[in-house]
Amino acid sequence: MNRRNFFQKAAVGSALAVSPFAGFGREYTNAIDKAPKSSAPSDLKITDIKAGYIRDGHSLFVKIYTNQDIVGHGEGVDATPGTYHLVKLMAKRIKGQNPLNVNRLFETIRRSGFFEGAQAGMYIAVLTAIETALWDVAGKALGVPVYQLLGGKFRDTIRVYMDTALYQNQLPKPSDFAVAAREAVNMGFTAVKFDLDQANDPNKYDRFNWTASPAELQRMYDQMAAARKEVGPNIDICADMHGRYDAITGEKIAKMLEPLNLMWLEEPIPAENANAYKKITESTTTPICAGENHYLAQGFRPLLEMGAVDIIMPDLQKCGGLGEGQRIANLANLYYVPFAPHMVASYLGAMACAHVCASVPNFMIMEWQIYFHKDPMFKEIVKFDGEMVEKNGFLKVRDVPGIGVEINEEAMKKYAAPGVPFFE
Repeated sequence: MNRRNFFQKAAVGSALAVSPFAGFGREYTNAIDKAPKSSAPSDLKITDIKAGYIRDGHSLFVKIYTNQDIVGHGEGVDATPGTYHLVKLMAKRIKGQNPLNVNRLFETIRRSGFFEGAQAGMYIAVLTAIETALWDVAGKALGVPVYQLLGGKFRDTIRVYMDTALYQNQLPKPSDFAVAAREAVNMGFTAVKFDLDQANDPNKYDRFNWTASPAELQRMYDQMAAARKEVGPNIDICADMHGRYDAITGEKIAKMLEPLNLMWLEEPIPAENANAYKKITESTTTPICAGENHYLAQGFRPLLEMGAVDIIMPDLQKCGGLGEGQRIANLANLYYVPFAPHMVASYLGAMACAHVCASVPNFMIMEWQIYFHKDPMFKEIVKFDGEMVEKNGFLKVRDVPGIGVEINEEAMKKYAAPGVPFFE
C-alpha cells in the first residue's frame, strides 16, 4: 500500500504542476486495485476444518479452509469410523493458527491428546488426515509441491506394485492366482501382491484357531507357486497374511515359500509382538514385512532396533501423516531397512504418499490398488489432471503446488457414509 500511496500522490502532484503528466501512475494503481488481496504467508490463518466419510466411515477426507481461500485436502483410512467429533475437536485446537507451521500444529494436536489416545489408533488416523491437508495448504500457499517442502526429491517416479484384490473369501484356485498375476503384468506392473489368509478355508481347524493346518499351508504354497510359474522369475511377488496366524504358522509358511523368491511375506502375525516377528524373520530367507498397523515413529522403533523385520510398510494415511512417514523412513534408513508404504486410500492418498516416497533415499516400492482401474468411484471422488499411473507400473509425482490431487466433494456425495455429517 505504500507504493500505491506514493504513486497516487505523485499523480496528484503532477496534475497540479504539469498537465501532460496528469495520468502518471494511474494504470499502476488500477492494477493494484485489480490484483488479488491475499496477504503474506505469515498472515495465513485456519478458519475451519470439515470432514466427509465414504466406505462406511473407513475413508475419512478432510478439507482445511483458510482466510486466503486456500483449501487443503487430506485423507485418513481404516481407523476412522465414528471419528466425526474427533475431527471437530482437533479443528478447535488449531483454528486461527497459521497452517504453514505444520510440525508445530501436529505436535499441538498430538500432545493435547496424551490422555485421549494419542499414541495410536483412531486419534492418530484422524490426525494423519489433518496433517496431510496442512501440507497441501502449505504447498499451495508457497507455490511448491509437497515433496519440495519435505526437502526435495530423490526420484521423479514411484514404482508401485499391484494389489490384485483376489480375496480369499472367494476361495480362489491356484489357476485364479495365475490369471490375476498375468493380468497385472499385462497392465505394465512389475510387482504384484496376493492375500493368503482365508477365514472360510474348509481345512481350517476353526475360525478362532490361528494355527494353519497342513492342508492350508499347502493351499497357500500352491497358489503362490502358480503365480510365480505364470509370470516367471523377473516379476516381484508378495504375499499378505493380514496378521491372522500364529508365530509357528508364520515360520512354516515363510520356509515353504523360500523357493519362490518372494519380494516379501507380509504380516503373518499381528502387529503387537516385535519379539515374535524377530523369531520368524530369523528363521527364513523369505523377507518379512510389517508396519501397516504400527503408529508414529515410536511404533517402528522396536521393530528396527531388534531387527524384527526386513522391510517396513507404514500406512501414511493412518500412521501420523506425511512428516511422520518421512521420519519413519529416515529412521529405517539408519538400519538399512527399505521403506515400502502400505496404501489402501484414494488417489489423493496415493499421491500424498508418493511425495514422501520421492523424498527419502530408502524407498523400495509403494502399494497400488486394482480398484483404481475397475471401480469408477475412485476416479469420480477426486480432481486431478492427466493419468493416474503410467503404463510401466510407475506413478509420476505431481509437480504442482501442494499434493496435486483434490477432493471432488460434489461427486463424493453419493458415496457418503449414511448418518454422518458430510463436510459440515
